[in-house]
Amino acid sequence: MPANLPPPYKKAEQRFREAVTTADKITALQEMMALCPRHKGTDHIRAYHRKQLSKLRQDLQQDRKKGRSGPSYHIPKEENPQVVLIGSPNVGKSQIVAATTNATPDVANYPFTTRAPLPAMMPHEDVFIQLVDIPPISPDHTDTWVPEIVRNADAAIFVVDISRDDCIDMFQFVRAALLDKGIRLSSSHDPAEDEPPRNVKPTIVVANKLDSPNANDNLEFLREVLDGEFVIIPACAEMGNGLPEMKEALYKLLDVVRVYSKVPGKDAEMKKPFIVPRGSTVADVAGKIHREFSDHLKSARVWGSGKFDGQIVDVEHIVEDGDILEIHVDIVDI
Repeated sequence: MPANLPPPYKKAEQRFREAVTTADKITALQEMMALCPRHKGTDHIRAYHRKQLSKLRQDLQQDRKKGRSGPSYHIPKEENPQVVLIGSPNVGKSQIVAATTNATPDVANYPFTTRAPLPAMMPHEDVFIQLVDIPPISPDHTDTWVPEIVRNADAAIFVVDISRDDCIDMFQFVRAALLDKGIRLSSSHDPAEDEPPRNVKPTIVVANKLDSPNANDNLEFLREVLDGEFVIIPACAEMGNGLPEMKEALYKLLDVVRVYSKVPGKDAEMKKPFIVPRGSTVADVAGKIHREFSDHLKSARVWGSGKFDGQIVDVEHIVEDGDILEIHVDIVDI
């Protein structure tokens, strides 16, 4: 049954995504809960909101116990992949966000324009990726909460200003500053032995300001220094050059797959796929559709990765990108 969420709910949801402080998030979430229709199609949404609200209230209580008077810069991870933009001052991170999302960050040619984390949704085909713009990492000043935002994200876009002759030095400084906090930038998701997965951040490099006079020489120098360690996307965010390539490279880096749901006897819902890590099973997708579906899963049919369309598969079947999944559950106890 479709959720049919009204426009006022979606506006409250946008305020929730843009809220910075825990208190503001709680206010927006409570408004969403009040506006959410009550029927079977929204049961899972309302249950998820109750869980979110409980967690936010715990966070607010802990902040008060610790005597924090400043804002809590925690960006909750939604159903979408979360990607943080990192770099030194004035490299063009906010310009990338402005060019690829509906957000309107302050964009200026002076450093430290970004003062607080700004989340925004970037579309790529039929998937939305949450970008988080954060203040720069600089030898002069780095906010103490910045590393934890990076650590919490699924991946990173490292923006380098190749109009500057010291772009390599700044790249090395930012990388070392994060490593000093236990965060290792990598081209893959694979942690080393005994390394916490959260401390490994899959990263692509965007070589921005390609339109500047000395950009090509600096780009070649950057490629020579990195020696194939990271995917490098030449770009000019102001003109939009390289941004489609950035989106595609980022989606590959995230290593996720799209799975579409199908109600028995009806056409598949092809507008809003479920996003799961590559290697996920039917049971994992069922849990995404409803938190208790995986416990009550009876059978599933798959179009795409099966030997034939509509094949009945078990709960451990590995889904592939573009699969259509028809879940059959025992709904008595749900």
